[in-house]
Amino acid sequence: MKVFVTGATGFIGSVIVQELIAAGHQVIGLARSEANATALLAAGAEVHRGDLQNLDSLRSGVAKAEGVIHAGFIHDFTRFAEMCEVDRLAIEAMGEELLGSDRPFVVTSGTAIVSPGKLATEDIIPAPGGHPRKSEEAADALAAKGVRVSVVRLSPSVHGDGDVIGFVPLLIRIAGEKGVAAYIGEGNNRWTALHKSDAAVLFRLALENAVSRTRFHGVAEESIDFKVIAEMIGKKLNIPVVSVSREEAPAHFGWFTGFAGIDCPASSSLTQERLNWHPQGIKLLDDMENGTYFKS
Repeated sequence: MKVFVTGATGFIGSVIVQELIAAGHQVIGLARSEANATALLAAGAEVHRGDLQNLDSLRSGVAKAEGVIHAGFIHDFTRFAEMCEVDRLAIEAMGEELLGSDRPFVVTSGTAIVSPGKLATEDIIPAPGGHPRKSEEAADALAAKGVRVSVVRLSPSVHGDGDVIGFVPLLIRIAGEKGVAAYIGEGNNRWTALHKSDAAVLFRLALENAVSRTRFHGVAEESIDFKVIAEMIGKKLNIPVVSVSREEAPAHFGWFTGFAGIDCPASSSLTQERLNWHPQGIKLLDDMENGTYFKS
């Protein structure tokens, strides 16, 4: 299959490209810079110039392909709502190009926004309008028009070597700047995690087995207390680990406070059953202990 991939040179997208090519697919990767184009060519992919805000470039990329994986997102979380709108418009534009065909379209979302405070499962559909990210709503609107679109929901931490813009390196930077590794309250709010290699396999399987309106969960560890992550950061940086109140949290975490305090356990049981997908990658705390997160 010839697959158009957005975010093809990113932390997750680059391993998706490798996984697709290793499985015998051809890849057309979206590139917004010369450096990105060079990386795609070195990986064995075809280069398609454009970016997520150039909707014509997205449409023309989709027109060349037999399937689409939308793994791109502009990681400016200080303008999160604005970037979510860019994401929604990109999904709509690519989906419009797929109308009238049976070509599969895989869209990215997150497990954290599904059902905060209780275990998220693949069959739970979040109420519309409850979160700035509208990728699933956009996907469902396309499915209603006949597009074969499915959603991969990723864990708050997709981890591995080369992770520099994810939530874990952000927490490490905040701790280094503040001189303490913090958690909110008792720190028993739960995150999930997935190694990037397992994420790449999941996207490939979702593409190859696409059924419209299906949700898949990129979750290997379904419940990790946030306090435990903070304790690992404190250990590795050799700094104190402290609890902050919800009132104090914004002074420490800034715009990240909501993410630091969210309780978002999630299961991938249905995904593993439906796709015969079984995560094999290193666990998050082991990766933080032995990987490249704390190496300069």
